Amino acid sequence: MEQVVAFVAGQPQCTGDEAQWVAERQPPYSLLNRAIEREVLSVAQRYGMGTLVRGPFAQGLLTGRVRKGQHNDLRRAAFFAHLTDARRLDVVEQLVPLAHEAGMPMTHLAMAFTIAHPGVTSAIVGPRTMGHLDDLLAGIDVALTDDILDRIDEIVPPGTDVGTLDQAYVPPAIESPSLRRRPFSERSSA
Repeated sequence: MEQVVAFVAGQPQCTGDEAQWVAERQPPYSLLNRAIEREVLSVAQRYGMGTLVRGPFAQGLLTGRVRKGQHNDLRRAAFFAHLTDARRLDVVEQLVPLAHEAGMPMTHLAMAFTIAHPGVTSAIVGPRTMGHLDDLLAGIDVALTDDILDRIDEIVPPGTDVGTLDQAYVPPAIESPSLRRRPFSERSSA
């Protein structure tokens, strides 16, 4: 495998393997994935650290294209459980009218929520088309009112995740028990 090195101001910063390690550990944060508010974002705020989060659209669920009981045009919907998870879809159905009442598309509500948290420095988005990018750029100045944020907190309580999240990357420690357990002979506290 070819090594890729990232450069910042002419200085090598990390290899491709190191960049992959960092990318795998970026926390998801969205209207549906708020668990990092408990520790990650609060610690980042406390120590003045920046936080780059991923997944503000919950892997496509918060774009408005996937609705409960409706056909969608996403080819990947048949392959990923999060796109058919009833709990997540129920929450989306509560958020759609909220976005409508606020006069914005779901994508703007989702992105504005993500960057409204003072512990979030930036969010990674992955538009696939120019239309997606244009939509996101049209919402760059959207700011959610306290009322809207309070209503979101009622739908998805702070610090909680809703339903299942499909992870493209499964850390080795999840797949291999030997990476999350000491050898039996080393397990006692003595």
